[in-house]
Amino acid sequence: MGQVKVSINDRSYTVACGDGEEEHVRELASYINKHVTDLAQEVGQVGDARLLLMAGLLIADELSDAFQKNKLLEQEIENLSGSRASALERSREAEASLADVMDDAARRIEDLAKRIEAA
Repeated sequence: MGQVKVSINDRSYTVACGDGEEEHVRELASYINKHVTDLAQEVGQVGDARLLLMAGLLIADELSDAFQKNKLLEQEIENLSGSRASALERSREAEASLADVMDDAARRIEDLAKRIEAA
């Protein structure tokens, strides 16, 4: 099991993580630190716990928006898949109809050819 030292709001923390996940944990901590730093500049140093809470809420809000967008995109994909399936079915029906027309035309041409040969 790996360990990573991260810094948030100029305080160091040691965090355990799975082997090979160290860089990912550093990136996540950096993301949190950016939010905390931005908040500290905006509202001042109101304490680590409050800054981390506020940053956590902002990140949760971002995640909520991302989930909502993901849900809308999944719905759109589902609608497009349904439209595609419907279009494919209409295309198959049109091909079948065209094939029937072509068969009928071929029969008529053969009948005309037989009549012409018989005459």
